[in-house]
Amino acid sequence: MMNEKKKIAVFGGGSWATAIVKMLTENLEVVGWYMRSSSSVEHIKKNHHNPKYLRSVEFNPTQLDLSKDINKTVATYDILIFAIPSAFLVSELAKLKQPLTGKIIFSAIKGIVPETGLIVGEHFNKEYNIPLEDIGVITGPCHAEEVAMERLSYLTIACQKEENARLMSTSLKSRYIKTKISDDIIGSEYAAMLKNIYAVAAGVAHGLGYGDNFQSVLMSNAIREMKRFINKVHKMKRNINNSAYLGDLLVTGYSVFSRNRQFGNMIGKGYTVKAAQMEMSMIAEGYYATKSAFKIKEENGANTPIIDAVFNVLYQNKSAKKEFKKLTSKLD
Repeated sequence: MMNEKKKIAVFGGGSWATAIVKMLTENLEVVGWYMRSSSSVEHIKKNHHNPKYLRSVEFNPTQLDLSKDINKTVATYDILIFAIPSAFLVSELAKLKQPLTGKIIFSAIKGIVPETGLIVGEHFNKEYNIPLEDIGVITGPCHAEEVAMERLSYLTIACQKEENARLMSTSLKSRYIKTKISDDIIGSEYAAMLKNIYAVAAGVAHGLGYGDNFQSVLMSNAIREMKRFINKVHKMKRNINNSAYLGDLLVTGYSVFSRNRQFGNMIGKGYTVKAAQMEMSMIAEGYYATKSAFKIKEENGANTPIIDAVFNVLYQNKSAKKEFKKLTSKLD
């Protein structure tokens, strides 16, 4: 039987963290919310919205337990949802003095931890000894901006322990959020990481002037490449055409809200990586994921021409135009 009294907190101050808090406030009396920015915490308390992300979302202050003290939030709450960009996760967790023992961890981070090269669930399992059954993943297809507008969206909640998955599913669903549960925690998390790389590829192609016909071929090859990659690292029976895999890939590859596609588009138009990163106000997880994914595929021997092309452009300073011209002959 589910313990409905488990208290939930969100860690992060960006658009996805803000969207998750909004979803939770539809069902919970109080939601814990840790943000490292003290000015953002004070702004939300006073003005009832995040000053930097999803400013249109109005919060009821009595439902939020805001804090800039990560240890206080960890100590107070039972289920911890991390929505901190993967590049900053280690530095935030370094502030912890409070043990994570006995906590249920959900990752809403769509990337790989750069310092360890692990997906977030594996990072918590290996670095903090959290049992795999107490680790879950929240994945799309779902853009924070559409949650803010209360447009119908779908989430997949993956966890080995069905009780935990169902509790999180119940806490997030509402009239505009539909949820389903899955036991493919590792596959779901790898898919959430890989689709950002393929969205960067889609953006690069768009920036280079490739049209919709090529994009459709790129995406159909990307889902097959994703399947090959995930089967190499975690083989189990899964339907790669389900929303958590194919659906999330498509929305991230095509949507105007996709920061990874925006980042890739700038690269395709001739921006340097540094210039593109400086112009974007949000983190493009696909940039960090590409390096880690390339290393993993080398270790496991997966055939990944799209990841290879993106890696060569982002990390080997190869010409995007030349790399994507070569890629066109490898796709079918």
